[in-house]
Amino acid sequence: MSWYDIFPLVSTSFIAISGILVAIGWSLIIKGKREAHQKVMLAAAVAALCFFIIYVSRTIFIGNTSWGGPEDLKTIYLIFLLFHILLATVAAVFGITTITLAYRKSFAKHRKWGKVTALIWFATVITGITVYVLLYLCYPGGHTKPVIDAIFG
Repeated sequence: MSWYDIFPLVSTSFIAISGILVAIGWSLIIKGKREAHQKVMLAAAVAALCFFIIYVSRTIFIGNTSWGGPEDLKTIYLIFLLFHILLATVAAVFGITTITLAYRKSFAKHRKWGKVTALIWFATVITGITVYVLLYLCYPGGHTKPVIDAIFG
């Protein structure tokens, strides 16, 4: 198994772990377990950050994976991928905002933002795992040139 195969599996695992931790954290706060909620949600944020670091590293040094499926599904896949990227971007901004509100002890705002952030994050996790399944399990494709090679030739 090469780095090309390992990086996507590990990064997708971090996204799945993050989603599970957000669900656990939500359950904990509903039960009034504020301290446990805080710890679990921070762990979820760390897992999401690990995903991001691995994803960016892979993009820079290995490259992204190109679509390997049927040509007639490529447009649908690309629209789905764009939807996932937009969700992930919004979720990241909302997540940072939600964590910031908690640290500032603006719990009323944190609660409102947190509900929306968690729902967007769940959608991001589901679409991210779907992208992984499509690119690496159903329709394995090739990978493009690493960004570092594109820049420094």
